[in-house]
Amino acid sequence: MSALFPALGTALTTAPGTDAAPAPAPDAASRRPALRFGERSLSYGELRAVAGALAHRLAGAERVAVWATPSPETAVAVVAALLAGVPAVPLNPRSGERELAHIVTDSRPVRVLAAPGDELPSALGGLPRTDVLLDVPAGPAAAPPAEPADPEAPALVVYTSGTTGPPKGAVLPRRAIAATLDAVADAWGWTSADVLVHALPLFHVHGLVLGVLGPLRAGGSVRHLGAFTTGGVARELADGGTMLFGVPTMYHRIAEALDDDPQLGKALAGARLLVSGSAALPLHDHRRIAELSGRRVIERYGMTETLMNTSVRADDPEPRTGSVGVPLPGVELRLADEESGAEITAYDGESVGEIQVRGPNLFTGYLNRPDATAAAFDGDWFRTGDMAVRDADGSVRIVGRRATDLIKSGGYKIGAGEIENALLDHPGVREAAVTGEPDPDLGERIVAWVVPADPAAPPALEELAGHVAAQLAPHKRPRVVRHLDALPRNDMGKIMKRALHG
Repeated sequence: MSALFPALGTALTTAPGTDAAPAPAPDAASRRPALRFGERSLSYGELRAVAGALAHRLAGAERVAVWATPSPETAVAVVAALLAGVPAVPLNPRSGERELAHIVTDSRPVRVLAAPGDELPSALGGLPRTDVLLDVPAGPAAAPPAEPADPEAPALVVYTSGTTGPPKGAVLPRRAIAATLDAVADAWGWTSADVLVHALPLFHVHGLVLGVLGPLRAGGSVRHLGAFTTGGVARELADGGTMLFGVPTMYHRIAEALDDDPQLGKALAGARLLVSGSAALPLHDHRRIAELSGRRVIERYGMTETLMNTSVRADDPEPRTGSVGVPLPGVELRLADEESGAEITAYDGESVGEIQVRGPNLFTGYLNRPDATAAAFDGDWFRTGDMAVRDADGSVRIVGRRATDLIKSGGYKIGAGEIENALLDHPGVREAAVTGEPDPDLGERIVAWVVPADPAAPPALEELAGHVAAQLAPHKRPRVVRHLDALPRNDMGKIMKRALHG
């Protein structure tokens, strides 16, 4: 397997799989910007020096934890660990003491890497600490250690959200990171000329693997906003940013700000690529951004255990709004019937099945959990738990999670996602989530959880039910509406449906 970071060598290269361009001279290559977080930045030469020096200090360690704040120190720490061939465990700084204690006990890191001055919680008190320094060492920089040649060597251990128990550590091999980044580079035309802008957290694969390791593998650069603001997005895209990554909450705020911020619309129009992930982007936000900026947002689909599975391609002439695109190069995908397990071969946009995938992008298993690993697979197919349909062209539309978003009502299998999009098209709805609850006649009845656009005049059940029935089908209308001030969300902006109950 080739090195994960060819651009940290003496010359930059284009992203693997893209047309090669003449490499700049080593001096020019070393001066190219790699990372920028606010006012702090590192060129490729500086990143190579500081990450290389830290990698030599980490060499031989079994596993290290990284206090994953949105900072250049986090990026340097993870790159150094990967250069040293030491698996890194990113820690969410917002995790509670119990969750952190579980992760530390389960993963057994030998030390924690953090930015100088960061206060660490007591759950990490028993770990030796190494401060990540950004000062370039004096004198000639030592070459970084040779990256491991074994593609199956573990690179990251990323802990899942743990909605049904303690978080599980998904072991991601170097092969999976390389395969995913090369596949999205192919789908998005990602090259060393691209400048990625985002404000995603760095303890998750979206912000860390795609948002930091992606630009570095491609030989381009990343500008992290630290905290998301629409002003920061406009500023960085107007100043040379070519790509924007975000989650639906961020794009919703962008859509709402466009009316009053013409500079934001102009900045979006100048970007080469806008990508949304981690949850479905509502159709009305898709349309509003396209109407006011002239730029469409494309969606992709992945998860911790599989990294990236599908994406709308950047060169796709069709908008494919509401679709997460087609399987990425190297990824095999099938839909399986929930009850029989048989493959669904109909590409009719209606037949719902569980997404199952296999390919080089998959994790190797859950750390210390062979039972959970075995349960996650059907043979060599990983069972994602996500339910979807496939359109005639093979593109995938996700309708929700099997555990929380598939509603069996009146003999129909109904995905919550399409009902949520229909509700969000109603002018009286600001946010919406859909769940099912037991019903003696229907099996399950559809419940709409709605944040009204005007809290003083929330839309009534009859109005919303008629609105949904007119757009979709009568059996998909909500039977109950509950009004909320806000929907519960996690750090990635995903709605936590398990927190919704009557």
